Amino acid sequence: MIDLDRIRADTPAASRLTYLHNAGAALMPTPVVAAMKQHIDLESEIGGYAAADREAQRLDAVYGSVARLLNAAPDEIALVENATLAWQMAFYSLPFRQGDRILTAEAEYAANYVAFLQVAKRTGAIIDVVPSDASGELDVHALERMIDRRVKLIAITWVPTNGGLVNPAEAIGRIARAHGIPYLLDACQAVGQMAVDVEAIGCDMLSATGRKFLRGPRGTGFLYVRRALLQQLEPPMIDHFAAPWVSRDEYRLRDDARRFETWENNYAARLGLGAAVDYALEIGLAPIEERSRLLASGLRCGLFSIPGVIIYDLGRAPGAIISFTLDGYEAEAIVSSAATAGITIGASEPSSTRIDAEIRELPPLVRASPHYYNTQAEIDRLIDHVADLASR
Repeated sequence: MIDLDRIRADTPAASRLTYLHNAGAALMPTPVVAAMKQHIDLESEIGGYAAADREAQRLDAVYGSVARLLNAAPDEIALVENATLAWQMAFYSLPFRQGDRILTAEAEYAANYVAFLQVAKRTGAIIDVVPSDASGELDVHALERMIDRRVKLIAITWVPTNGGLVNPAEAIGRIARAHGIPYLLDACQAVGQMAVDVEAIGCDMLSATGRKFLRGPRGTGFLYVRRALLQQLEPPMIDHFAAPWVSRDEYRLRDDARRFETWENNYAARLGLGAAVDYALEIGLAPIEERSRLLASGLRCGLFSIPGVIIYDLGRAPGAIISFTLDGYEAEAIVSSAATAGITIGASEPSSTRIDAEIRELPPLVRASPHYYNTQAEIDRLIDHVADLASR
């Protein structure tokens, strides 16, 4: 069971605003903020290098925390500045040639898709989009039919930026493993919202951020690379931490996933990330997922009952992101009016998932994303606010 009173006490801002923008950047709990402040204070007292040396054990423990979160090994984890960098370090490490195929989903995120386009332009690789099934999820049967010897990567976003969709990551993993194809999973909006087990999923690489449902600080992210694939990948950029300079004409890549890191880091933020992971693990990802989905379902149903509201969510079991519009109002106008009422939500532009947006003719969408620390009263508050706008 989730101790909601304790969790909300750890989230002081929750007492003065209704925060439903966790798919953007969640509210950090006090242990996360404290971990960062303590390290900054230490740096101010003894200097950055000495502070890192003194806290070396705690800093190294972050790898173990992230590994436990993913059911991975610490040497399969790299800690980087954000999820985009994590994804890019994995993607750009893969070699592509003329005619190689990259399979992705209709709801793929813009940052990933432009990288596909760049590699296609440079190498002659081909981007093939797997169609969605009737529910809006990636069609795994279509994926299976699209496999041939030219497919060099399957890369999908597990929980896209809008639409509530949760793609069938495990089913995709089974296909990727059966055919020996590398599988890169963008878990940016899944980690912290639901349980993540890389062994069960079968992905070879996974990228994620700290700032969203994990409730960590901005400027943090991590990359998982399966040990069996790790030795085959050379990062697109290296420094002397990723690859020590062993002789005048030779460098040697690290044996672990830290080959994707650089020497200089924001250690205060890294400790904040570790605290966020430990906080989520202590609560339990299964109850977090259950409560988040319950709150999201209630919000979805409440909004659906309001005349003029259109819900744009997809999938058989939507997650904790609700995307909607209200007749007569631009998305940003709804976000602004909600902010005036003390309710924090966000908006999503069609350009963030252009293929899905073009197929479904999506306008800019309002995006509300509750999390386990929210209350039913806060869900009702947003429903009432939208209903009030609809009645004007």
